[in-house]
Amino acid sequence: MRKYQQNQHWPPPHRSPVRTNSKPMNAKVFYAALCVCAALLVSSCSPSHADRIVIGSKNFTESLMLGELIAQEIEARSPLKVERRFYLAGTYICQQAILAGRIDIYPEYTGTALTAILKEKIGDDKADVYQRVKQEYEKRFGLTLGPPLGFNNTFALEIRGEEARRLQLQTLSQAAKYAPQWRAGFGYEFMERPDGYRGLAAAYGLHFDVPPRIMDLGLLAPALKAHQIDIAAGNATDGLIPAFDLFVLEDDRHYFPPYEAVAVARQETLRQHPEVAQALAELGDKISDREMQQLNYALDGQHRDAKEVGHEFLLRKGLIPH
Repeated sequence: MRKYQQNQHWPPPHRSPVRTNSKPMNAKVFYAALCVCAALLVSSCSPSHADRIVIGSKNFTESLMLGELIAQEIEARSPLKVERRFYLAGTYICQQAILAGRIDIYPEYTGTALTAILKEKIGDDKADVYQRVKQEYEKRFGLTLGPPLGFNNTFALEIRGEEARRLQLQTLSQAAKYAPQWRAGFGYEFMERPDGYRGLAAAYGLHFDVPPRIMDLGLLAPALKAHQIDIAAGNATDGLIPAFDLFVLEDDRHYFPPYEAVAVARQETLRQHPEVAQALAELGDKISDREMQQLNYALDGQHRDAKEVGHEFLLRKGLIPH
């Protein structure tokens, strides 16, 4: 997917999902190539600065939307110039960028930080996971977390609603016996992360006769709807879940940790600009699961501009002045 540019309409026109006769790409090769490209992007940016705040995001709709909300809240509450550097690939590239001072803030998820960055064991208590991540980020990296934004965007194993109704499926345990008949589509990070596919497959005894396809997150729901895959690992707050009549299988064995959305910020940035810390605090607990799904749908389903959608939401919440 293209790097987001502010002079382009968001989102970019929908592309057709991956062809049914395409050969699956090895996850490690795909991710390594993407990381190299993204690292070049990050390293080509100018160093961090004192006169402006740089907001980054990962390369999917929700991260972009959260980055835009953070940017607008800071703009409304400070005289600082805010620069947007969205679509910096995935978790690891955003982490590299903020550690290098190329960006000052980016949206993250506590469960992702715990498992993918800190390499710690999965926890199921959201308050404990938040505190563990916050303390370790401050101690190891000179980073900190803003307050939780209010929603939990866990991984969601999705199938078509018609299939769930026909087979009377509710949970992942029930669905596991059908996995050999299904074609799976997963994102590159999900295939490689410690809280991703391998652990999930072991927890539920999942086995697919055909190796999962490695796909861009934005293509998973359309591919599922088009019967090009039969099960996908998406996000619980994906706006296309209700729009495409998809069904989220319950994680009945509680494999996934909590994934509370938070802003990761450089401590140095917040010391220099306490008004930025205040802006992040204002966003705390302001976005519910349903509201985030609606924001995502406005971009992915209605093809609206992220700035416009973000501005309307912040006005409605009383977070920026009219």
